[in-house]
Amino acid sequence: MKNSKAVIIGLVAVVGLSIMIFGGGTNGDGVQTSTINDLLGGEKVVMYKSPTCGCCGVYSSYLKGKGVAVDIQDVADLNVIKEEFNITPSLQSCHTMKVGGYIVEGHIPLEAIEKLLTEKPDIRGIAMPGMPSGSPGMPGPKAAPFIVYVLGGAEGEIYTTI
Repeated sequence: MKNSKAVIIGLVAVVGLSIMIFGGGTNGDGVQTSTINDLLGGEKVVMYKSPTCGCCGVYSSYLKGKGVAVDIQDVADLNVIKEEFNITPSLQSCHTMKVGGYIVEGHIPLEAIEKLLTEKPDIRGIAMPGMPSGSPGMPGPKAAPFIVYVLGGAEGEIYTTI
C-alpha cells in the first residue's frame, strides 16, 4: 500500500513537472501545446522571412510543433520590414515576427516569448541577433547562453538570458 502511494505521488510529480517544462498539454492531433496560445487569445504569430531561408522554415516548424499558429509572410526585401519596425542592424536576425503586439526578432526560444507575453513590459519587443548555434531552427550545439535583448530600450539592454 505504501509503495502504491509512492508511485502515485511520483507520477503526479512527473506530470506536474512536465506541464511546467513544456507549458501545457497536447492538442487533438497530439501536438505539444504552449501557453503562448492562451496568452495570444487565438491571435496568430506573423513571421516575415525571405522565401529562400531554410532556417526560418525550421523555426516556424518549431513553433508549429508547440501548437502555435504561424502566418508566414515571404518578403522579397526584409530590410523594409527591419526599417518599418525600427530594428537596428546590431539586433537583426534572419526573420522578424509580430507576436501579441510585440516585435520578436530572431531564433528566440519560446520560453522568452512566453515571458514577454506574461510580463507585458513597456517595450517594443525582443531580439536575439544573428543565428546562434543550437537555438530553435539552427543546427549545432548551444555554444553559450542565449542573450535576448530589449527592442526599444537602452542600447544593449538585456531582457533575459537562457
